[in-house]
Amino acid sequence: MIPFGDLELGADGLVPAVIRHSRTGDVLMVGYMDERAYRATWDSGFVHFWSRSRNELWKKGETSGNTLALVGMVADCDRDTLLVTATPAGPVCHTGEDTCFGPASTPSLGAAVDDLVAIIAQRMSDRPADSYTAKLVDDPEFAARKVLEEAGEVAFAAKDLQHGGPPGRLVEEAVDELYHLLVLLAAHGINVQDVADEVTARMVSRGDS
Repeated sequence: MIPFGDLELGADGLVPAVIRHSRTGDVLMVGYMDERAYRATWDSGFVHFWSRSRNELWKKGETSGNTLALVGMVADCDRDTLLVTATPAGPVCHTGEDTCFGPASTPSLGAAVDDLVAIIAQRMSDRPADSYTAKLVDDPEFAARKVLEEAGEVAFAAKDLQHGGPPGRLVEEAVDELYHLLVLLAAHGINVQDVADEVTARMVSRGDS
């Protein structure tokens, strides 16, 4: 978290905040923060702004319920603009659109994985006492056993689906396996980008095979 005092503010004492969807990467809106909004965003976990028209602090979605749950916030290279990654609880624009720039994109698997990787990294950093993720990271052998266990659940769900079982179960078990695999990689200090690079290298070397 960069101290607010290290940011380059406008003459009005505000800094622009570009809000990006945590799963799709869509730009949702642009607002402005003063120090109170900046601190309230970090402290509460929900995006706050300084309203230039009402001249007051406001939590996005406080009235409508369409809040923005904070995932991360960084400054650009000049430290005069914030990029805020957040998960919206509903339409962001007052017109009812998902974004202030038109319809939103459909969430992609890659963006969802990036979001999950960021959450795992945060749990590794904070190590909350009741965090299952932190428990897995602290015990890589346990994490490895869970990967094997969840792989079996995926196989059983697939077999069950062949005999008329619900497809939703296979999806759920696949997500559980993906989560535990990502945690295992993190526990061993493996950057998920290395996995992505290996996938790309294999596609290039093997073509369509």
